[in-house]
Amino acid sequence: MFLDLDKKEKSSIAAIDDKGGSITYNDLSGFGEEFFQVIKKRTLIFILSENCIGALAGYVASLSVKIVPLLLSSNIDRGMLVNLITIYQPEYLWVPVRFSSEFNYQLILKKFDYVLLKTGLKLFKLHDDLSILLTTSGSTGSPKLVRHSYLNVEVNARNVAATAELTAEERGIAILPMHFTMGLFVITSHLFAGATILMMQLALTERGFWQFIKDQKATNLSGVPYSYEVLNKLRFFNMDLPDLRLLIQGGGKLKNELFKEYAEFAQKTGKKFLASYGQTEGTSRMAFLKPDMALDKIGSIGKAVPTGQLSLVDESGEEIAVMEGVGEMVYRGPNVTLGYAQNGTDLVKGDENNGVLHTGDIARRDADGYYYIVGRISRFLKLYGIRIGLDETEQMIKSAFDIDCICSGNDEKMIIKITDMTEKDEIHKYVIEKTGLFHSSVEVVVIDDIPRNEAGKKIY
Repeated sequence: MFLDLDKKEKSSIAAIDDKGGSITYNDLSGFGEEFFQVIKKRTLIFILSENCIGALAGYVASLSVKIVPLLLSSNIDRGMLVNLITIYQPEYLWVPVRFSSEFNYQLILKKFDYVLLKTGLKLFKLHDDLSILLTTSGSTGSPKLVRHSYLNVEVNARNVAATAELTAEERGIAILPMHFTMGLFVITSHLFAGATILMMQLALTERGFWQFIKDQKATNLSGVPYSYEVLNKLRFFNMDLPDLRLLIQGGGKLKNELFKEYAEFAQKTGKKFLASYGQTEGTSRMAFLKPDMALDKIGSIGKAVPTGQLSLVDESGEEIAVMEGVGEMVYRGPNVTLGYAQNGTDLVKGDENNGVLHTGDIARRDADGYYYIVGRISRFLKLYGIRIGLDETEQMIKSAFDIDCICSGNDEKMIIKITDMTEKDEIHKYVIEKTGLFHSSVEVVVIDDIPRNEAGKKIY
């Protein structure tokens, strides 16, 4: 069965959500059988997911009985959803009860505040190894999907559980949306360990969030850089959370100053700060920095997960053999996904990556073999012959001004968007001085808010 769930302690609680719902491992396993009795075959299902028991049960049931789910946000734009349904023709939808009236499909099962709807659409052929589909880069509207195998999901769960030292006693907070790869790794790793998942729809800034994790004695929390920035503003370092033992960070680069603060806090309080790196195409986690190295290697993503290997290649694609170097980071391992799908006919495709993933990230490797992400291949401009890294520029501005920003542009001008009018002129002057660009090649624009997706990642 999926992640050996049928071998877990039957009476143990697999998940609790912040709406008061809960489910045991026995009930979670049993629902898979109930699901299959209704559907009766391997097929494609769209799950409109939320961090709740109903979405979890549908996801686990699908993988347990070899039904292939595409996880989408329950708040996905309905025009985008219709487009995806037209392109991929799912035979079933698993959606929250409150949305069931939106769809003119046959209702065949209702449970956990979710309903199973049959669309009547004709099924595309599915490859035997295909286990789950996720959208690319957190997008909820693009028809381009990532195809995961069953091995991908299992290996990732094992890697995370081993690296984070998860046991059945763990009570992990799932605050990131489960339709994002980083949110999903929290779920799969804890299920593999036989632990309890605390599923949160409440925001970090809501009072009920903190009361829930205190009442439930949460032991670990995973977040993206934006999550840790919010925690810092909420005076997290002064909170009384005696049961919390582990902080996992991923989803992008955390600025070095804040990275150091969390590492120092963890050391001081006897907790662990575990920095990580991953991509949807690598089934989430591909590298971890061991907690005991956090203060020695500030800003590093560490080294490859137990089953993987990292390397660097230069602009011509040749591997950089010397220990210290900078280049595109390449990952090899059994958690590299099968490839992409652009339409329903692609769902029959097999493994097109053969365990090799060119990440598109530019990384630096130090003398001890630790990796540091310094930018994206696609996030560079060339202005007047000067190569400018947009990610590096963002980090530079955030460190100097303690302000959020978003950098974009073309090979004629860099556009820096901020939310504070008072810093506009100083930031413009600062970037000109640091980069050596002409005054007219940099423009600072003030906007109301930095656009972000549900996982807190910037939308460029």
